[in-house]
Amino acid sequence: MSPAGRPVLFRVAAVVAAAAALAFLVGRDGTPLWQATRVLVVVLLAVPAGAAILRLGRPLRGLALLVVGIAATAAGAGIAAAWLTKSGFGLTAAAGALTLVAGVAALAFGAADSTAAIRGWWRAAGVLGVLLVSTTLVLSLAIAVAATNVPPTSVGGETPADRGLAFEEARFPATDGAGLAGWYLPTQNGAAVVLLHGAGSTRSSVLDHAAVLARAGYGVLLFDARGHGTSGGRAMDFGWYGDADITGAVGYLAARPGVDPSRIAAVGLSMGGEEAIGAAAADSRLRAVVAEGATGRTAADKAWLSEEYGFRGLLQEGIDHLTFWFADLMTEAGPPRSLREAVVAMAPRPLLLIAAGEVPDEPIVAERLRAAAPERVEVWVVPGAGHTGGLTTAPEEWRARVPAFLEVALAPES
Repeated sequence: MSPAGRPVLFRVAAVVAAAAALAFLVGRDGTPLWQATRVLVVVLLAVPAGAAILRLGRPLRGLALLVVGIAATAAGAGIAAAWLTKSGFGLTAAAGALTLVAGVAALAFGAADSTAAIRGWWRAAGVLGVLLVSTTLVLSLAIAVAATNVPPTSVGGETPADRGLAFEEARFPATDGAGLAGWYLPTQNGAAVVLLHGAGSTRSSVLDHAAVLARAGYGVLLFDARGHGTSGGRAMDFGWYGDADITGAVGYLAARPGVDPSRIAAVGLSMGGEEAIGAAAADSRLRAVVAEGATGRTAADKAWLSEEYGFRGLLQEGIDHLTFWFADLMTEAGPPRSLREAVVAMAPRPLLLIAAGEVPDEPIVAERLRAAAPERVEVWVVPGAGHTGGLTTAPEEWRARVPAFLEVALAPES
């Protein structure tokens, strides 16, 4: 091959590598028909892109490379880091890494080709503009990919028995049929709590919280969110399946011997806290909610950013809108109602929000949610605490505040 033909060959190679890795990633799960459909979509997009590179002039060739590069870089970035960290170097992590490398190469080639006809300083400005737009799209899409393509998480070897607590294995369906698994700690006072972990973790991450609640007399159901631990279904780290999962959990608790169905609450951390607030708006059987580290799971939850941070916040709002729009395309779950809407809808039931003093956004969001229903929303900002670090940072106060809140909220009805 002549030296003049090598640049085109390199570009085709980047597209082929990106398409092959993407085809593996999108075809690795689901029903055979769904796998075949997704692989076919990748092929149908890659073939015209390859043809454009071979036949069209540099500007249009550059546009085709940019489209491939954005999709591949985002998919690779969204999958490679999380899967390498959580699952080690396997086929999925390797495919993610290959997609990322091929995507970055395609982006570089695309930026060069699409601006080739521009001369002087205008070319530098054109390259900068292409990079800014590409970076925004890649960032939004990568976050959406990561949230909807969650690597397996292990429950680990610890159980409530390691905290000196009696427990039972629990299995129950979400309202849409997904099979969920967890542990149930029997109630001593007739009341019970659904305990929810955060994104990317499992029930074992809230064992210390379960111990506090159980020693206060509450029955505790701590379970793996769908797609996490040993629960079935596909994980979604924005918590959009929370209503279905928690409603199933409440049904499980309501049927347990000794549990008063009118005395059930939810305690959630991070994603779990956001899910708990949303579920309470949809399920009146939840008498109260404690949510720690809840900041938002929809674009509407981010609408305050421009008010607090000006232009920087406005840019972040735009990226978040794109992120949630992309995520909606990638999951069967639809975006839930905003946290503020859920707080209003769960009236007249009380809500305790726990915010980390070292995470500036958490107190801001908590106060905005309290403003929606000041008469029944309580905010506790934990000085010095990181995200969901309330129990670790202020253990005595957490052990006092949370059970005391639940005691009032779940008092037997006269």
